[in-house]
Order: sequence, then C-alpha cells, then structure tokens
Amino acid sequence: MLKPILKCKQSEYSSTGAKMQAVTRQAEHPMAIQQKSPCPINLALEVFGDRWSLLIVRDLMFAGKRHFREFLQSEEGISSNILTERLHTLVAQGVLSKADDPTHKQKAIYSLTPMGIDLLPVVTQIGIWGRKHQPVTRESGAPSAALEKGGPALQRKMQAALRKEHLGRR
Repeated sequence: MLKPILKCKQSEYSSTGAKMQAVTRQAEHPMAIQQKSPCPINLALEVFGDRWSLLIVRDLMFAGKRHFREFLQSEEGISSNILTERLHTLVAQGVLSKADDPTHKQKAIYSLTPMGIDLLPVVTQIGIWGRKHQPVTRESGAPSAALEKGGPALQRKMQAALRKEHLGRR
C-alpha cells in the first residue's frame, strides 16, 4: 500500500510552526482571505482554480490577449461582469498586473507577473490532460501536443518569452 506524500487535512497543520507560516504568508499577501485549509493545493485553487481565471491566464500566455475587450472575444463567452471580477481578483492576488495602455487613455493593459508566468507548466499540463481525456479536434489539440512533445525545454523557452513580453526582461 502506498503512503500518501501530501496530506491536506486541517488537523495535520495544527502545529505552532504551521500556524506561524500561515500568518506570515497572510502578512506578505494583504489581499489574502482567511483560508479554510492550509493545503497547498487548496490555497492555489483559491487563487486560480475557477474556469474563467485559468482561461484568462491561457489567453494571456497563448493568444497574446492583453485588453478587456480581447478577453471578451474568447470563444468561451465570458460575460463582462464575470471578466471584471476575475481580472480584479487575479490582479489582487498577484497573478496579473494592470497598467494604463499608453496607446489609449481609456484602456488598461494586463500583464502576467512572475507568479502568473510560473503557471505555464500548470496550464500546459491541463491542456495535455484535456487532449488525452477529452474529445478534442486535431486542430484544437495541436498546441497541447506540441507542448507535450517540447517538454520542459519548450516551457522554459516560452517562460523566457513571456518574461520578455510581460515584464520587459529575460
């Protein structure tokens, strides 16, 4: 019988050290809300675990979308009020940054932060899983197939390109 390597029960995190780490982490992230569980998987899902947040991150990474109206045009059909809320949350949690668009005073431009760029392997694996287990077309599954074939080396190359595009550095 295999022993679990990751246990995410609240009672297993009741030591003073774990509580102190949680308090410290909340101080580092002022927008953090009181968490129900200190499990790393739960904490991550509370930041980006809903459908729309991951699709926004996907569009920033793979479609080059940077503006509100571009996100609205995604084929999944997000409503403007949900998009507004998700963008606000992703910015507040540090996954995205928001700045005035220098080309248009009424537009904002969204960028991935280093934390957001770190999601590339996660989004990649979700795409690979979806291609393997869901009825995708050859065309819609091609990017995930290429990412799977390219492996970690391609992901590192893509992360460097995202850092350059979104952060202005390598």
